[in-house]
Amino acid sequence: MSETAQPTAHPSRARAEIDLAALRANVRTLRAKAPGAAFMAVVKADAYGHGALPCARAAVEAGATWLGTATPEEALALRAGDGLPADVRIMCWLWTPGGPWREAIENDLDVSLSGMWALREAVDAARLAGRPARVQLKADTGLGRNGCQPADWPELVAQALRAESEGLVRVTGLWSHFACADEPGHPSVAAQLSRFREMVAYAEQQGVRPEVRHIANSPATLTLSASHFDLVRPGIAMYGVSPSPEVGASADFGLRPVMTLTASLALVKKVPGGHGVSYGHHYTTLGETTLGLVPLGYADGIPRHASGTGPVLVGGKWRTAAGRIAMDQFVVDLGGDDPGTGAEAVLFGPGDRGEPTAEDWAQAAGTIAYEIVTRIGTRVPRVHVNEGRDG
Repeated sequence: MSETAQPTAHPSRARAEIDLAALRANVRTLRAKAPGAAFMAVVKADAYGHGALPCARAAVEAGATWLGTATPEEALALRAGDGLPADVRIMCWLWTPGGPWREAIENDLDVSLSGMWALREAVDAARLAGRPARVQLKADTGLGRNGCQPADWPELVAQALRAESEGLVRVTGLWSHFACADEPGHPSVAAQLSRFREMVAYAEQQGVRPEVRHIANSPATLTLSASHFDLVRPGIAMYGVSPSPEVGASADFGLRPVMTLTASLALVKKVPGGHGVSYGHHYTTLGETTLGLVPLGYADGIPRHASGTGPVLVGGKWRTAAGRIAMDQFVVDLGGDDPGTGAEAVLFGPGDRGEPTAEDWAQAAGTIAYEIVTRIGTRVPRVHVNEGRDG
C-alpha cells in the first residue's frame, strides 16, 4: 500500500482515502461489458472529486486508452502531468469562445465542436499552430445541451470536411450523449440511439472517416450494448458509484466504491436532556447523552440538506447528524457512548464495515451520489492508496 500524501506530524482532521486498486478493478469490469470498444476514462471535475492525475494513471494501467475531461484546462493539466503515456488520447468538450484552442492543438488534445463558431476558432488556432486540430463533432440527439442540432448538422459536417481538405483539422470522432440512459426502457434512449445512427451515417456518406463513434456513458455501458460503438465513456461507474440505483447498487454491477471519507471526532462531551444542538436548535437532546463533534461541514462539501438525516459510523454504530450541518462541523448524538475525542467517524465508504455509502448520503440529502463525492472540498486531503499495479 502506498500513499501520495506525505505523512503528517499530527493526525488529520479528515481524509478522503482513494483506493486505486478498486478503481482499476472497476475499469476492468466496465471494459468487460464492452469488449469490442475502446475505453475513455472520464476524469472531469478532478475525477469526480477523487484526484484527476492519480485516477487517470490507474485507469490507463487498467486498459483505458482515452481520457475525458469537460474543460480544456482540465485536459491541459493532465497532459502536463507526470506518469501518463505520451500516446494516451485526451478529449475535452466544454468550450466557450476565446478558449485555449491553440494550446489544445499543440498539446495533441481532441477537441469537441458543437457548432460553427467552435469550428472557426479551431481552424484559426490551427493556422497559428501550424498543425491540424483533432476535432470531434458532437451531435445533439435529444439531450438539448451541448451538441449540434440535426438541422445544422449538414453545414457543420460540410465545413469540417472543407477544413480537413485544407489540412486544418482532422475529424477524429462523431459523438453524442444520452439524457435518460440511467432509466433503461425510457423512450428517449431508443430515439437518441436512432438519431445518432442517422447523423453518423450522414456524416460518413459525406466523407467523414472518424476513428471513433461514441455515445455510451456509465449506465449505457452497463445496460445497453447496442450503444457501445467504437468507444465507451464511463464516468461515475469507474469510481464504484452506481449510475442507476433504481436498477442496481454498485455491487450488483460488480463495482466497488473508491472513496472512503473519514474524520476524527474533535470533541466528545456529556450534555443534559433538553440541550439544544447547533444553529436554530432543530435538535434537542431527549435526555442526558453524549455528543460527538465531526469536524466537517458544508465548506468541505457535506450537504446542509442532510441536516438531521446524514449518517455516520462511530464506534461501530450508525449515528445521524443531530441538528444543522454548519460550515465546518456538525454534531452526532452518541446516545451516552463515549468513544473518546479523536475517534474515527466514517461518513461513507464501500460499506464493508457497515459504514454508510455515498448513496446513503445522497438519499439523506435528496440528491445523487455523483454530487456527494464530487463536492468534497479541497480542505479534505486525498490520500491515494494501492498505487502499484495489481493482477
